[in-house]
Amino acid sequence: MQLANRLVYLLGSSNRKPDEFRGFTQFTASISSLKVAWRKDSKLDQAIENDKKWKHCARVVKEVLNEPGQVIPLHYLEKRRERLRLPVKIKTFLYLNPGLFDTYMDRVRPKSDPVTFIRASDRLRQFLEEESRIYVKNENFLVSKLCKLLMMSKDNVVSADKLVQVKREFGFPNDFLVNLVPKYPEYFNLIGEPGEGKSFLQLVTWNPEFAKSVIELRAEEESRLTGIRTRPAFNWKLPPGFFIRKEVREWIRDWMELPYISPYNDASHLDQSSREMEKRTVGVFHELLSLSIYKRVPIDILGKFSDEYRFSNAFSNVFTRHSGIFYMSLKCGIKTAMLREAYKDSELIDLDPLLEIKDKFLELLAEGHKQKAERLRLQREMVQKDMKMMAVSNNGLDYHKYEEELLDEEEDAELSTLTSS
Repeated sequence: MQLANRLVYLLGSSNRKPDEFRGFTQFTASISSLKVAWRKDSKLDQAIENDKKWKHCARVVKEVLNEPGQVIPLHYLEKRRERLRLPVKIKTFLYLNPGLFDTYMDRVRPKSDPVTFIRASDRLRQFLEEESRIYVKNENFLVSKLCKLLMMSKDNVVSADKLVQVKREFGFPNDFLVNLVPKYPEYFNLIGEPGEGKSFLQLVTWNPEFAKSVIELRAEEESRLTGIRTRPAFNWKLPPGFFIRKEVREWIRDWMELPYISPYNDASHLDQSSREMEKRTVGVFHELLSLSIYKRVPIDILGKFSDEYRFSNAFSNVFTRHSGIFYMSLKCGIKTAMLREAYKDSELIDLDPLLEIKDKFLELLAEGHKQKAERLRLQREMVQKDMKMMAVSNNGLDYHKYEEELLDEEEDAELSTLTSS
């Protein structure tokens, strides 16, 4: 009854006696009839908000780098602002994010008037080189992640074009089908030409080391540390004040007692409407979100893989029905599935190694802001100096004497700085 008491507490009914739940194992409500109201979690929503600015920058960088010659007229980019979901004009964006691009004048056509073009700055190109090194350093990790996505799928085959669409969610480089996949013929077989809608990535060799989910690995680690065999189970992490109806609580408690079904096990024999299939589906979503960089993926993107992972048409209800495992955010007008256990408030707990790329990008942005602030400081000093010189001139004072006094003030200030450091 320890598990029963724990679940009763977690599900917001700690005032109920365990005896009241006896006999619940006969509860057989159908999955489709179980409705759980959505409840806002502001801390998890904030996690999405925190990443919004740098993702705007990443989209613009990608847009420019995909252009011929990796340059684009500024007014052309402005016309694409809505598609890029950019909340400000491109000129404002460049001002707010210095250091990403350089601007220069050129002609779109030989006899046209010169217009402003933008291109990647030297610092941005240095970041792109660093990004490539990070991908190389984590190549084995990327291979295992790609294998896992194939191993969970029906027949171990996934549309290559769909994988390209989710490359950013899982951290794959832009050219992974061209440069990464061919390097590992023992694992991957690319069928067809990507981009034509009929290309597929097939798993060649099943690696048992990859066929363990995050939940199974966690149970193994707990067993090793405690010396007591721990069975794989989902963690529940409901926010304070969250309420679930009695019949749903009982169904969840019954469902939690079912054996864990690994997402890497064959599920072809399971009935689509059974509780066992629900257990397997939750396991697949848990593993997919665990493999993603931010432990969250937009629901419409997950829906693209309904055939490969045997999701039902109403698969999105899983995220509200199992709201102790997942959270469905509506931030930015996009439904996003998030893994609750991966976050503490709005911060990720265990960081994906590929998040080093984001850290380097943020360093690039910070350096741009630092240099911009320094330029503004120097400009203000020049203006102040000019104003003082004009005041001296207007008052008929000796200019050369005033200039010497300014130099003395600057030397004293510099000496003071050196002494304090």
